Amino acid sequence: MILGDSISAAYGMSLEQGWVTLLERRLAEDGIEATVVNASISGETSGGGLRRLPQLLNEYTPTLVVVELGGNDGLRGFPLATLRRTLSAIVSQAQASGAQVLLLPMEIPPNYGQRYTRGFRQTFEQVAKETGCTLGPFILESFATDAGMKQPDGIHPTAAAQPLMLDSVYPSIVALLEDQ
Repeated sequence: MILGDSISAAYGMSLEQGWVTLLERRLAEDGIEATVVNASISGETSGGGLRRLPQLLNEYTPTLVVVELGGNDGLRGFPLATLRRTLSAIVSQAQASGAQVLLLPMEIPPNYGQRYTRGFRQTFEQVAKETGCTLGPFILESFATDAGMKQPDGIHPTAAAQPLMLDSVYPSIVALLEDQ
């Protein structure tokens, strides 16, 4: 199950073009049996994900939860301690349900100041260390500074960027699925 925001909800394009749908296809092509649930909502914060999580865990009983949240918290300037507590609660609830967790870190623009930007990045590392979940790669890493891979808003990836996003997280996802 992917619990994310607009990055995983295929903002600005059809869901079929998004990295989550591409993930489901690639897993099938590679002979890995898995049902992929995209529980992502554009604009979602970690708090919104935490509120929805109990119902999602109950409804889908996932064996793996990929958490791609936090970007909207950062863009809204939420306190980092709040983000850390909320992400930790998401990870802990998912783990308590029996799921493994892959936490995907997010980055925010440097105009938030060096202290907040650095602290934001470190929050994901702290949560992974404290909870024992797997910290994945920054999903936008391979094209984060390439304006040609972003929609006109300068934030959301284009359809052409979706396979690159999948390529960045696929090894981590497969490793956790094979570890079950």
